[in-house]
Amino acid sequence: MNKKERTLVLLKPDAVQRNLAGEIISRFERVGLKIVAMKLVLPTKDQAYEHYRINPALKQDILDKLAVFLSASPVVALVIEGNKSIPIVRKLVGSTEPLQSAVGTIRGDYTIDSYALADEAGRAVRNLVHASSSEEDAEKEIKIWFNPKELVNYRTVREKILYDVNLDDILE
Repeated sequence: MNKKERTLVLLKPDAVQRNLAGEIISRFERVGLKIVAMKLVLPTKDQAYEHYRINPALKQDILDKLAVFLSASPVVALVIEGNKSIPIVRKLVGSTEPLQSAVGTIRGDYTIDSYALADEAGRAVRNLVHASSSEEDAEKEIKIWFNPKELVNYRTVREKILYDVNLDDILE
């Protein structure tokens, strides 16, 4: 079990422009995940391309649309840590296509965009959040957005209760 798995989360321009950053961040914190790095940044197109090139399946026209969108406005970049943080964050975020996201997920609750609507408009889908898809991707993506000195190591009381304390000792 990996108690300190890390993942990159980007609150994309649509999340920042709609003032949803606090609401979205609180969803990650409520489930017990911890923020170990966070900053507001205006990505360059080069940085956006570097970020999306990690996925070799993306065709150039989609890559171009994603880079334009990601560099259009500030984003909030976060590194989130916790046991199984990658699948937990992806579950909270919902399907990449907002139209397919379940109610109760971030995308399901806060956006009604779809691939069809984005294609019709000739733009990237506006789905509020990027979340790393694997440990390998998270490691690469974190390096694009943060230098090692920006990652803060600390312990929370919640971690002590979850991982260190034998509850049987407390309850006796």
